[in-house]
Amino acid sequence: MGPSGVGKSFLAAGLCADAIHKGYKAYFRTMEEIISVLKMRDFTRTASADYKRLTKANLIVIDDIMLFPVQKEQAVNLFNFINQLYENTSFVITTNKMPADWAKMLDDEVLATALLGRLLFRCEIINLSGKSYRMKNRKAFFEQEN
Repeated sequence: MGPSGVGKSFLAAGLCADAIHKGYKAYFRTMEEIISVLKMRDFTRTASADYKRLTKANLIVIDDIMLFPVQKEQAVNLFNFINQLYENTSFVITTNKMPADWAKMLDDEVLATALLGRLLFRCEIINLSGKSYRMKNRKAFFEQEN
């Protein structure tokens, strides 16, 4: 958890790559990609195959979870997916939203609490802070006057 540009996705991708190198079934997806797979799994072979891979994963990285507001149906699908897997699959999630903000993003406090309960089950929270690595060399761009 932390602000944009501090390396959350980079660290999560490294953990995923390390798991793959050690022989685990590990997948890195953005929350938008997960939601798309859940929405399309009954309609396209590609989404169906990806869904099956994800349900058999040892590790799923969900990048940028709750970056954007989620429609109710999508939120329920995400909850059902996490609920189906959380006891047997490890999750790494990256977010720049505090857990208290998730209820706003889902527009449902009960659903947010239930989703967080499953994701925070046997978890470690790592808070990253600092300035954006992406913006480090772009400082001059923002300081220029017209």
